[in-house]
Parts: sequence; structure tokens; C-alpha cells
Amino acid sequence: MGFSNELRSRAAPIWEREQTHSFVTGIGDGSLSLDKFRYYMRQDYVFLIEFCRAIALGVTKAPHMTDMGWFATLIHETLNSEMALHVSFCADFGITEEELLATEPSPTTWAYTRHMINTAHQGSAGEVASVILPCSWGYCEIGQKLYGEGLPANQPLYGRWIEAYNAPEFQQLADWLRGFVDRHAETAGPAELAAMERAFMVSSQYEYMFWDAAWRMEGWPVGI
Repeated sequence: MGFSNELRSRAAPIWEREQTHSFVTGIGDGSLSLDKFRYYMRQDYVFLIEFCRAIALGVTKAPHMTDMGWFATLIHETLNSEMALHVSFCADFGITEEELLATEPSPTTWAYTRHMINTAHQGSAGEVASVILPCSWGYCEIGQKLYGEGLPANQPLYGRWIEAYNAPEFQQLADWLRGFVDRHAETAGPAELAAMERAFMVSSQYEYMFWDAAWRMEGWPVGI
């Protein structure tokens, strides 16, 4: 068993709660309210920008050119393919690009993205990969699970979202990240392995919290 599988096993209770959250199952059966999904899409736009900043640090810290190229590919796919898809989805849901640009991060979005970027700044290449892996791998699992259960006939736009995250391109990138984590762990010392585990586990917690925040349409308790 590789280190990534060990991490996945330790995080299994969190991932199970994530995959059975009412927001996720509501996408799958088409029952999720459009207001909640619009909120999620706007917050995810903000998240993806910061996600790319964390990935960019992986390029600078990767030990080999091949690994640098994979981190760069992940940035490209996220900034271009996934972001273009995201903006297109938002337009279908009546969210303009101006609204996306004006979106302020929720408390959970802010905390999650600070966790990723701080870890990527201060940690090793292995920590960079570990901190972003729950998002990449988790969305693949959710996309495949929901696709396997059947697309919601009553909400084709949710069906498009599911098909997007069931695509083999997302699986390929998640598989590469897992492989990188496994290879890096083979030569990492105890302290770095512990840091990689913490990065993965905290991101797993934030993944659940991100769905939950969208379900609650979380806002800041006080204004500025």
C-alpha cells in the first residue's frame, strides 16, 4: 500500500461524510436548490484561483523537470480547462463573470485557501502535493460515484457537472498526484511524513467544510 492509500484510509470517515453530505447527494439526485448551487459555484471560483497559487509553488519545489511539468500541467488544466468550464456553468446558472469577480471568500473558503497556500509556502514538494490532493482526488471520487448512480434527469445542468468530474482527464491528474506523494514519501523522513499527513488530513476536513458551508450558504457573522 502506497502512502497516498494510507492517507486515504486514515481520512475515510471524513471522506464518507463528504460523499454523503446533503449538498453532494442533492447534486446527484437533482434535488439541490439552485440558490445553494449558485453560492457554491461562486465560492469555488474564488477557491480555484487560490488553488492554482498553491500548485504554482509545487513547480518551484519539484525536484525534477518531469515533476515540474506535471505541476505546470495541473495549473494549466485548472486555470484554463476547469476554469473555462466553471465560467460556462456559471453563465448557464445566470451568474455573470462580473459577479464572479466580485465574489468575496466565505470564512471557510478563506481558511481553506490560507491553509493550502501557507503549507505550500513553508513546506516541501511532498507537502504541496499532499495539501492539494484531497481536492483533486476527492472530486474524482464524487464525480465517479454520482455518475455511477445515474445522472439526474430533472436537472441536466447538474448532470453536466457530474460528467465533467467523471472525465478521465481529472482521474489522470489525481493519479499523478497520488503517485508523486507515494514516490516522495519513499525518501521522506519521519518529520516530513508527519507534515504530509497533517496537510492531507486538514485539507480533507476543509473539503467537507466547503460543501457544508455551501449547504448553509455561509456568510461572515459581522461585516466590515
